Amino acid sequence: MYYGIDPTYILVVIGFLICLLASAKMKSTFSRYSRVRNHSGMTGREAAERILNQAGIYDVRVEHVPGDLTDHYDPRSKVLRLSDATYQSTSVAALGVAAHECGHAIQHDTGYVPLQIRGALVPVVNIGSTIAWPLIFIGLFFSSRSSLLFLNLGILAFSLAVLFQIVTLPVEFNASSRAIHILSGSGMLYEDEVNATRKVLFAAALTYVAGALSSVLQLLRIVLLANNKRR
Repeated sequence: MYYGIDPTYILVVIGFLICLLASAKMKSTFSRYSRVRNHSGMTGREAAERILNQAGIYDVRVEHVPGDLTDHYDPRSKVLRLSDATYQSTSVAALGVAAHECGHAIQHDTGYVPLQIRGALVPVVNIGSTIAWPLIFIGLFFSSRSSLLFLNLGILAFSLAVLFQIVTLPVEFNASSRAIHILSGSGMLYEDEVNATRKVLFAAALTYVAGALSSVLQLLRIVLLANNKRR
């Protein structure tokens, strides 16, 4: 099996194509609506500061971070970082992304359970992601008695990384839902602008779904290879 064509590679190819399509969809949607100016002329930074203040959150800083679509909320330092395409932009896409990151800050402030679970998994997942593939490689390609033990440990470590991505899904969808609700009720965007923002956030959410699905397919491939080795 290991010297010929491995039929389980089709799972990797499927996962890669899914991620490629989701990424292309996200980039094209963001690019389209990053050229549409919101009616208020508010920048992503201004929108983020306003949303945080309205939520009663005054201990979160809004900072600029280099790059495109590198926006994120850091719960450890309580910093909301907005990228080049968001921080000073007045587009409806920028306001959507800024509001989404504010959604994460609000999750943190209110003790949103899935976010807490994801945070608790981070140290374990970091270790698991580092050791998973070396263990899987040893388990699959060596024939010692302990190779199956290495393989099982590698699958367990990789499973934790997959679990992390699955737990991330409700966190991201909830942050987007909060963002749409805030933008709809605050008057920062007109209804048609909110609809445009919804499309941007939906496209962004698809990238997380694609990543999780790709990881599940990769895990399935490893399990199939492991079962073949056990036989």
